[in-house]
Amino acid sequence: MDEKWLSLLQEQSQLGRVLKLNQETEKYGLVLNEEEAKLILQERRDVLQKERRVEFGGGVTERIIYEFCDSDFLRQDHYVDTIIRLQEIFYLYKNEMMDEISDDELLHFMKKQFEDVCFGDLDYLEGTCLNLFSQAVRAGYRGYKASEGRGEYEKFDEVSRWDYELYMEALRELCWR
Repeated sequence: MDEKWLSLLQEQSQLGRVLKLNQETEKYGLVLNEEEAKLILQERRDVLQKERRVEFGGGVTERIIYEFCDSDFLRQDHYVDTIIRLQEIFYLYKNEMMDEISDDELLHFMKKQFEDVCFGDLDYLEGTCLNLFSQAVRAGYRGYKASEGRGEYEKFDEVSRWDYELYMEALRELCWR
Protein backbone atom coordinates (compact mmCIF):
# COMPACT_ATOMS: atom_id res chain seq x y z
CA MET A 1 0.00 0.00 0.00
CA ASP A 2 2.81 2.45 0.86
CA GLU A 3 4.49 1.87 -2.53
CA LYS A 4 1.28 2.74 -4.40
CA TRP A 5 0.84 5.87 -2.33
CA LEU A 6 4.42 6.96 -3.00
CA SER A 7 4.07 6.23 -6.71
CA LEU A 8 0.81 8.19 -6.90
CA LEU A 9 2.41 11.12 -5.07
CA GLN A 10 5.37 11.12 -7.51
CA GLU A 11 3.01 11.01 -10.52
CA GLN A 12 0.96 13.93 -9.20
CA SER A 13 4.14 15.92 -8.58
CA GLN A 14 5.39 15.21 -12.09
CA LEU A 15 2.00 16.10 -13.57
CA GLY A 16 2.06 19.40 -11.70
CA ARG A 17 5.54 20.22 -13.00
CA VAL A 18 4.56 19.42 -16.60
CA LEU A 19 1.41 21.54 -16.36
CA LYS A 20 3.40 24.39 -14.78
CA LEU A 21 5.48 24.52 -17.98
CA ASN A 22 2.37 25.94 -19.69
CA GLN A 23 3.44 29.30 -18.21
CA GLU A 24 6.53 29.14 -20.45
CA THR A 25 5.09 27.35 -23.50
CA GLU A 26 1.94 29.46 -23.74
CA LYS A 27 3.91 32.34 -25.27
CA TYR A 28 4.68 29.97 -28.19
CA GLY A 29 1.02 28.97 -28.55
CA LEU A 30 1.53 25.59 -26.87
CA VAL A 31 -0.56 24.48 -23.91
CA LEU A 32 -1.24 21.07 -22.40
CA ASN A 33 -4.41 20.24 -20.54
CA GLU A 34 -4.34 17.72 -17.68
CA GLU A 35 -5.47 14.83 -19.87
CA GLU A 36 -2.75 15.50 -22.47
CA ALA A 37 -0.07 15.81 -19.77
CA LYS A 38 -1.19 12.49 -18.26
CA LEU A 39 -0.98 10.87 -21.70
CA ILE A 40 2.57 12.17 -22.21
CA LEU A 41 3.63 10.87 -18.80
CA GLN A 42 1.96 7.49 -19.41
CA GLU A 43 3.79 7.21 -22.74
CA ARG A 44 7.01 8.08 -20.91
CA ARG A 45 6.45 5.20 -18.49
CA ASP A 46 5.71 2.88 -21.42
CA VAL A 47 8.84 3.84 -23.36
CA LEU A 48 11.00 3.54 -20.25
CA GLN A 49 9.72 0.00 -19.83
CA LYS A 50 10.15 -0.79 -23.53
CA GLU A 51 13.72 0.55 -23.55
CA ARG A 52 14.42 -1.08 -20.16
CA ARG A 53 15.42 2.17 -18.55
CA VAL A 54 14.95 3.43 -15.01
CA GLU A 55 14.87 7.10 -14.09
CA PHE A 56 14.89 8.82 -10.78
CA GLY A 57 13.30 12.18 -10.26
CA GLY A 58 11.43 13.94 -13.02
CA GLY A 59 13.15 12.42 -16.01
CA VAL A 60 13.53 14.33 -19.23
CA THR A 61 9.91 15.00 -20.19
CA GLU A 62 9.94 18.48 -18.73
CA ARG A 63 13.32 19.22 -20.32
CA ILE A 64 12.10 18.02 -23.73
CA ILE A 65 9.07 20.29 -23.49
CA TYR A 66 11.22 23.24 -22.43
CA GLU A 67 13.94 22.59 -25.03
CA PHE A 68 11.53 22.27 -27.97
CA CYS A 69 8.72 24.71 -27.05
CA ASP A 70 10.20 27.56 -29.10
CA SER A 71 10.62 25.45 -32.23
CA ASP A 72 9.39 26.86 -35.50
CA PHE A 73 8.10 23.36 -36.33
CA LEU A 74 5.97 22.70 -33.25
CA ARG A 75 2.25 23.54 -33.40
CA GLN A 76 -0.57 22.99 -30.93
CA ASP A 77 -2.36 20.52 -33.21
CA HIS A 78 0.54 18.04 -33.05
CA TYR A 79 2.20 19.17 -29.81
CA VAL A 80 1.31 16.10 -27.73
CA ASP A 81 2.23 13.61 -30.46
CA THR A 82 5.55 15.36 -31.08
CA ILE A 83 6.52 15.39 -27.39
CA ILE A 84 5.64 11.70 -27.11
CA ARG A 85 7.71 10.87 -30.16
CA LEU A 86 10.64 12.99 -28.96
CA GLN A 87 10.59 11.03 -25.68
CA GLU A 88 10.70 7.75 -27.61
CA ILE A 89 13.59 8.97 -29.76
CA PHE A 90 15.46 10.32 -26.75
CA TYR A 91 15.35 7.08 -24.77
CA LEU A 92 16.12 4.95 -27.82
CA TYR A 93 19.27 6.93 -28.52
CA LYS A 94 20.34 7.12 -24.88
CA ASN A 95 20.54 3.33 -25.17
CA GLU A 96 22.10 3.40 -28.65
CA MET A 97 24.87 5.68 -27.38
CA MET A 98 25.34 3.45 -24.33
CA ASP A 99 24.75 6.43 -22.00
CA GLU A 100 28.06 7.96 -23.12
CA ILE A 101 26.28 11.25 -23.80
CA SER A 102 24.57 13.32 -21.11
CA ASP A 103 20.88 14.10 -21.27
CA ASP A 104 21.59 17.77 -21.98
CA GLU A 105 24.08 16.97 -24.75
CA LEU A 106 21.57 14.66 -26.42
CA LEU A 107 18.72 17.17 -26.05
CA HIS A 108 20.82 20.00 -27.49
CA PHE A 109 21.89 17.81 -30.40
CA MET A 110 18.30 16.73 -31.07
CA LYS A 111 16.97 20.29 -30.98
CA LYS A 112 19.69 21.68 -33.25
CA GLN A 113 19.10 18.97 -35.86
CA PHE A 114 15.31 19.21 -35.52
CA GLU A 115 15.50 22.91 -36.36
CA ASP A 116 18.38 23.22 -38.81
CA VAL A 117 18.67 19.90 -40.63
CA CYS A 118 15.37 18.03 -40.25
CA PHE A 119 13.06 21.06 -40.39
CA GLY A 120 10.72 19.31 -37.97
CA ASP A 121 10.87 15.86 -39.59
CA LEU A 122 11.05 13.37 -36.71
CA ASP A 123 11.73 10.42 -39.01
CA TYR A 124 14.81 12.16 -40.41
CA LEU A 125 15.94 13.11 -36.93
CA GLU A 126 15.65 9.54 -35.71
CA GLY A 127 16.65 7.57 -38.78
CA THR A 128 19.44 9.73 -40.14
CA CYS A 129 20.83 12.42 -37.85
CA LEU A 130 20.79 10.50 -34.60
CA ASN A 131 21.71 7.24 -36.28
CA LEU A 132 24.90 8.72 -37.76
CA PHE A 133 25.77 10.56 -34.57
CA SER A 134 25.22 7.50 -32.38
CA GLN A 135 27.52 5.46 -34.61
CA ALA A 136 30.24 8.06 -34.08
CA VAL A 137 29.67 8.12 -30.32
CA ARG A 138 29.80 4.31 -30.11
CA ALA A 139 33.04 4.41 -32.15
CA GLY A 140 34.61 6.68 -29.54
CA TYR A 141 33.88 10.23 -30.75
CA ARG A 142 33.75 12.64 -27.80
CA GLY A 143 34.03 16.02 -29.54
CA TYR A 144 30.44 16.83 -28.57
CA LYS A 145 31.48 17.36 -24.94
CA ALA A 146 33.07 20.75 -25.67
CA SER A 147 30.01 21.97 -27.58
CA GLU A 148 27.42 20.26 -25.33
CA GLY A 149 26.04 18.56 -28.44
CA ARG A 150 25.54 21.74 -30.44
CA GLY A 151 26.89 22.02 -33.99
CA GLU A 152 28.05 18.42 -34.17
CA TYR A 153 26.03 16.91 -36.99
CA GLU A 154 27.87 18.73 -39.75
CA LYS A 155 30.92 16.60 -38.94
CA PHE A 156 28.99 13.41 -39.81
CA ASP A 157 26.44 14.58 -42.35
CA GLU A 158 26.69 12.60 -45.56
CA VAL A 159 24.21 14.76 -47.46
CA SER A 160 25.39 17.85 -49.30
CA ARG A 161 23.37 20.83 -48.15
CA TRP A 162 22.61 23.84 -50.28
CA ASP A 163 24.71 26.92 -49.83
CA TYR A 164 22.71 30.06 -49.10
CA GLU A 165 25.18 32.40 -50.83
CA LEU A 166 25.31 30.22 -53.92
CA TYR A 167 21.51 30.10 -53.97
CA MET A 168 21.26 33.90 -53.75
CA GLU A 169 23.83 34.32 -56.51
CA ALA A 170 21.90 31.96 -58.81
CA LEU A 171 18.65 33.76 -57.96
CA ARG A 172 20.19 37.15 -58.81
CA GLU A 173 21.41 35.77 -62.14
CA LEU A 174 17.96 34.46 -62.97
CA CYS A 175 16.31 37.76 -62.04
CA TRP A 176 18.68 39.82 -64.21
CA ARG A 177 18.09 37.82 -67.35
